Amino acid sequence: MLDRRFVADNIDLVTANCKSRGSSADVAKFAALDKLRRQFQADIDRLNGEAGQVSKSIGKAADAAEREAKKTEGRRLREEISALEAKSAEIVAEADAILRLIPNLTHPSAPIGGEDAAVEIRRGATPPRTFDFKPLDHVDIGEKLKLFDFEAGGKVAGHGFYFLIGDAVLLELALQRYAIDLLMKEGFTVMTTPDLARDTILEGTGFMPRGPETQIYSINGSDLSLIATAEITLGGAYHERIFEAEELPLKLCGISHCFRTEAGAHGRATRGLYRVHQFTKVEMFAFTRPEESPAMHDQLLDIECRLFDGLGIPYRVIDTASGDLGGPAYRKFDLEAWMPGRGEAGEWGEVTSTSNCTDYQSRRLAIRYKKPGEKGTHFVHTLNGTAIAISRGIVALLENHQNADGTVTVPEPLVAWMGKRTIGA
Repeated sequence: MLDRRFVADNIDLVTANCKSRGSSADVAKFAALDKLRRQFQADIDRLNGEAGQVSKSIGKAADAAEREAKKTEGRRLREEISALEAKSAEIVAEADAILRLIPNLTHPSAPIGGEDAAVEIRRGATPPRTFDFKPLDHVDIGEKLKLFDFEAGGKVAGHGFYFLIGDAVLLELALQRYAIDLLMKEGFTVMTTPDLARDTILEGTGFMPRGPETQIYSINGSDLSLIATAEITLGGAYHERIFEAEELPLKLCGISHCFRTEAGAHGRATRGLYRVHQFTKVEMFAFTRPEESPAMHDQLLDIECRLFDGLGIPYRVIDTASGDLGGPAYRKFDLEAWMPGRGEAGEWGEVTSTSNCTDYQSRRLAIRYKKPGEKGTHFVHTLNGTAIAISRGIVALLENHQNADGTVTVPEPLVAWMGKRTIGA
């Protein structure tokens, strides 16, 4: 979340930012409540001072009657303080509820507007392929090669769930290992993470675990929810941590299952593996000092590009528009892969994203660092990026590397783990 004093002192700027990001947070009401909170706190401090003076004066009273009078005055002041503190707590709770809805500030270079306002920055090393046959989509490829079973997934868990079969399982494992090996060379610490997290951790990373608009699966009768990304668990692992400056940047790689309700997501463009309720993902996460975060954001994007260039998958890099950033991100870049099987002539589809969340998450999670020789602490910056979302990686790989005879060529970096160069031969 943003600093409360910054919001109160910059009402117009924060209101305009909320508008550009599609947020309905009532900034003016927050500012009014925060002003009231400060007034209450000033009254509480004044009365505490008076109560302290009265307490000290009791022992100096001239007689019993004066002592009783001072004790009575002390009780009155304490009761008044207690009443003001109760009212102040209500005001703080109401103000905090609004503050948590206010999105991060937006990078000045980010496009303003909705999804259609996003700007293409560049394209990957592999151009979209020209086929001498009509390319199939991944669902048809998977059916012919017996790679998926959506019907069985539906029987077991409902629409949006699936079984991977045979070479698709090897492909998932190969993609994980491919990403992990590159990230380890780049200095990331590899971790597997829980698939569940406390709701307070989800809220701390900017996700909404409960409520009508949530995309999160929550566990009834508990404060736990299934995670939508390892961003939640990797950030939450350092809740209330104070780093030494020399420990930063800290780069983590998390492997987890991801669960999303994806309410209302149906249609040809989202069928099959593209938008599902459960998938495996290799996620990058970094904690940095504030001055380091722009360079780290570029590094995460570069890694994503290298991974997809290595797989020979065409993609474009998108500078995400303000209205599509979500709450925590200050700036976000998406990789959209070319998916020749989508639509009549192929379409771009998002496969990764990377976000600089500045200190938005660290304020909520109380993650700070100390500078040598300085008193006090500072909030770290947090960044995240998808290395490989396995389901979408498989979609892009199958559709771009399909052959006229119905087989699929395995990209060279995956051959060692797949144990073959062709799927379906």
